[in-house]
Amino acid sequence: MQKDLLTTVTNLGSPRVLLVGDFVLDSYVYGDALRISPEAPVQVLKVVDRQHSCGGAASVAADVMALGGQCLCVGVVGVDGNGALLRTLLAATGADTSGLTEMPDRPTTSKQRLIGLAQHRHRQQLLRIDEENSDVLDGATIERILALCAARLAEVDVVCLQDYNKGVLAPGLCRRLIDMAAAAGKPVLVDPPMTCDYSRYAGATIITPNRREASQAAGMTIESIEDAARAAEILLENFKVAGVVITLDKEGAYLKTADISVHVPTVPRSVYDVTGAGDMVLAMLAVSLAAGCDPVTAVELANIAGGLEVEKFGVATVTIEEIVNELVVTRRGTTGKIQDLDALVRELQYHRYRKQAIVFTNGCFDVLHRGHIEYLQLCRRQGDIVVVGLNSDASVKQIKGPERPINIEHDRAAVLAALEMVDYIVIFDEPTPLELITRVSPDVLVKGEDWADKGVVGREFVESRGGKVVLAPLVAGRSSTATIERLKSVKVQDAPKTL
Repeated sequence: MQKDLLTTVTNLGSPRVLLVGDFVLDSYVYGDALRISPEAPVQVLKVVDRQHSCGGAASVAADVMALGGQCLCVGVVGVDGNGALLRTLLAATGADTSGLTEMPDRPTTSKQRLIGLAQHRHRQQLLRIDEENSDVLDGATIERILALCAARLAEVDVVCLQDYNKGVLAPGLCRRLIDMAAAAGKPVLVDPPMTCDYSRYAGATIITPNRREASQAAGMTIESIEDAARAAEILLENFKVAGVVITLDKEGAYLKTADISVHVPTVPRSVYDVTGAGDMVLAMLAVSLAAGCDPVTAVELANIAGGLEVEKFGVATVTIEEIVNELVVTRRGTTGKIQDLDALVRELQYHRYRKQAIVFTNGCFDVLHRGHIEYLQLCRRQGDIVVVGLNSDASVKQIKGPERPINIEHDRAAVLAALEMVDYIVIFDEPTPLELITRVSPDVLVKGEDWADKGVVGREFVESRGGKVVLAPLVAGRSSTATIERLKSVKVQDAPKTL
């Protein structure tokens, strides 16, 4: 499945998300914790830096924007400095903040974390200071939020509810908004808080509790994948939602719908900070499902995004570029440079996403010599990624005769793979590399200058796409054929006789 994720994640487009929930300002005060106060048995923090970031539903908005989506933010903020700062941070991501209602009698929800720095760099959270009013919103504000959602619902592809139990997502608001979205054919994703009752989310497309949240709501402890399967079934039945994704930290996630019951594993991570992981999972699910991904693929991508997020400190975004890098690094570690054609084409999608120029050449590369090395070095200078089409043993015999190749195709490929100037090798059987060139679609095609009169195979195709053909000079007297002939001319001395 993973081999298709690269294609998927680079083609998500820019889905539009309507995000309703508890918008939070996260603040970090960093300081050196050098001594204990003489006034009380507490550490003295000498401030060296202050940082602010989007938290709660604002974190989801920032994540959606980092993933290439568009986000309309709907919620409340106070008429205070924290509210103004949060709006500024969201605006900097490109999110639409026109749906944030200012409430003069309610502070902007904020979380200030005091972070001690050991040796000026190792971070340790010492204390968190919260400022909030978690009372349920008044009826007039709820109606205003619902009216705004109704007016903008046709513009979006998916609705997200990020509930931190701060009073915005009251039961009445949730039920009416979910019904409204269902009537408009829009999926609804919910990240619920720690609570026993998810009935307010009845009718939602997917809820995404973590292990602890799902344990509490299902009334059981989740310690194994089997436990997660049972808990997901309970949540599905008890709260009338269409799907459940229980995130299981290092064990990935469990997905349950009427038709799907599957554990989706993930790569174990070095966890630095779990803050914001649930926000990242919700954002990735929203963007991928809105882009048309099936639920399993969406959860696979959410696993990767959430895993990358917990390797960072604090609430942090993850970009498509980072996910692509993760996929490529993971796959390169198992597949190496030698690829079959279908796998190679998928690998090259990543490089094109990064605007890297693809260089292609082909040949037998039978007995490697100086001429080959200089030729491949020239290929490297033409672009960013060098792909070598390697003639199979059968095709070499057709070209060179029945005594060739000297080295079998797998040995020839292994030698090429050891060269730093070569990125990929693909073996082909056809008499000419035309089909291979068409599939690879290089930006630059390199051949030896001896092909100038014979006609370079693939020239018309490459040039028709705006690419170029480069003819490489040959090193005089350096060829596999010449090398083989010299070896044949060497007289083998009789071995000394033994007594």
